[in-house]
Amino acid sequence: MKYYIISGEASGDLHGSNLIKELKKLDDFSEIRCWGGDLMQEAGGNVVKHFRDLAFMGFMEVLFNIKTIIKNLSFCKKDIMDFNPDVVILIDYPGFNLRIAKWAKKKGLKVIYYISPQVWAWKESRVNTIKKSVDKMMVILPFEKEFYQKWDYHVDYVGHPLIEVIHSFRNVKKNSPLLFNRNKKIIALLPGSRKQEILKKLPIMLQITAAFQEYHFVVAKAPGLDDGFYDKILSAYDNVSAVSGKTYALLSESTAAIVTSGTATLETAIFGVPEIICYKGNNISYQIAKRLIKIKYIGLVNLIMNRSVVKELIQQDLTPENLTKELKMILNDADYRKKILRDYDELREVLGKGGNASNNAAHIIVNFLKSSTS
Repeated sequence: MKYYIISGEASGDLHGSNLIKELKKLDDFSEIRCWGGDLMQEAGGNVVKHFRDLAFMGFMEVLFNIKTIIKNLSFCKKDIMDFNPDVVILIDYPGFNLRIAKWAKKKGLKVIYYISPQVWAWKESRVNTIKKSVDKMMVILPFEKEFYQKWDYHVDYVGHPLIEVIHSFRNVKKNSPLLFNRNKKIIALLPGSRKQEILKKLPIMLQITAAFQEYHFVVAKAPGLDDGFYDKILSAYDNVSAVSGKTYALLSESTAAIVTSGTATLETAIFGVPEIICYKGNNISYQIAKRLIKIKYIGLVNLIMNRSVVKELIQQDLTPENLTKELKMILNDADYRKKILRDYDELREVLGKGGNASNNAAHIIVNFLKSSTS
């Protein structure tokens, strides 16, 4: 079978790579062409467009880059037709992928979505587009199945892929040396994967480091960004260093973390690291989003648990003073820390009920293609 997979960010590259591995186990003759990153390439996919060239976040940022986005859509459509796949598999990245889904369906192609767009957060009407354009939807958050049932649309809950990814890492880590051989405890800084969000949030994170000289802060660099970009930002700080491609090793050895909203907030929780969730973006984009988004929280940890498990500092609340106050609570208030860790235990139990997500998703895809061609 010929598979065309599209992901547009670092988390999609991770989950796409594991899906590719599972597809190859089930289909000895698979040909996989994809949009993604280094992990999908290493897993055996032929990456034709890297996600670092696709990542635009916020309404204003999308507007400023509209010509590039239109050019990418045009290239993608032509590339799909030239490849002539048996199925187009879309991984999250809704602004782009929903347009491709609509187009691909009209072209008579089979369309499968793995990792649902967060339509439950805003623009619920996009479910109508999904129902018309997507042959099969696979979701990774427990509440998403019930959400789609409300729209009379059957979806498959496959479990959350981060559970298997982190479990696999921990098995390897047991026999690995410590990454940080230091006298000081580690605080992880995860400022995001896109230049624009890093430039907004990392300088604020760094401003608090002087107040915690007994700790060492380590920045997790984003894949695809060169060292020079970080060197300019970090050079003035003496208790701060950075690592590239070692985010999980960093989290496994951290006492606390300050994390930009997104998948990293969930990864941090699964590792059992008390965290503060941060978000700060273009003010116009934020004001538009604030009026459109219906959810109570921005952090996946809080969304899944439907309560405030960890503190969220959003937009004007993301200040050095507030960060310092919240980090001191995590480090010094034993009861507060224990409560977070208890909630993390419950979160892992909820997410683990679905089983191995990548394996489940691959079986659903292969079985669907077999049944639709027989």
